[in-house]
Amino acid sequence: MECLPWQEISAGQGSEHKSLAEFTPHASLCEAKRVGFNSPRFLHSARMQRGSLKEEKMYRVTRQIFFCYGHRLLDYEGKCRNFHGHNGKVEVELEAETLDGRGMVYDFTEIKSVIKDWIDEKLDHRMILNRKDPLLGALQKAGEPLYLMDENPTAEAIARLIYEYALSKGFPISEVRLWETDESFATYHR
Repeated sequence: MECLPWQEISAGQGSEHKSLAEFTPHASLCEAKRVGFNSPRFLHSARMQRGSLKEEKMYRVTRQIFFCYGHRLLDYEGKCRNFHGHNGKVEVELEAETLDGRGMVYDFTEIKSVIKDWIDEKLDHRMILNRKDPLLGALQKAGEPLYLMDENPTAEAIARLIYEYALSKGFPISEVRLWETDESFATYHR
């Protein structure tokens, strides 16, 4: 697919368009190819096009948390059916319509002391497994550090697990993104 200049979204320079509603899905794909699918500019314009920006809150903060974990997937035919590990990165995004008395959505130190500490205690350097895993007994007998889930420990399920924990602690959470590798991530939001 060739991207013509008039199909690209620009930041006000050289754009003849007055609103993002004039852009086609093809134009969004051209922009994504030009600036990268994960760029804030592309994600913002994609949200505008699907009409969700009107519902978004004004302020957001994101805390990155790094941890190492192992897992395997049951009833899966690919390489992930075997035990393997990841150097994961979690992005925890909080949002608010207004800032608190300190001028913040949330203090990064508070995010660290609750969410990061929980991840360090429960998930870091552990095998995250489905509690139906047939090798669970042998791993427990060997004293391996485990975290058990009621489902396959996919990146999607782990992202939701972290989201639900943060929500249970009262954080104004909007999204959790778990990077399993430098190229692959899963997102959970409501």
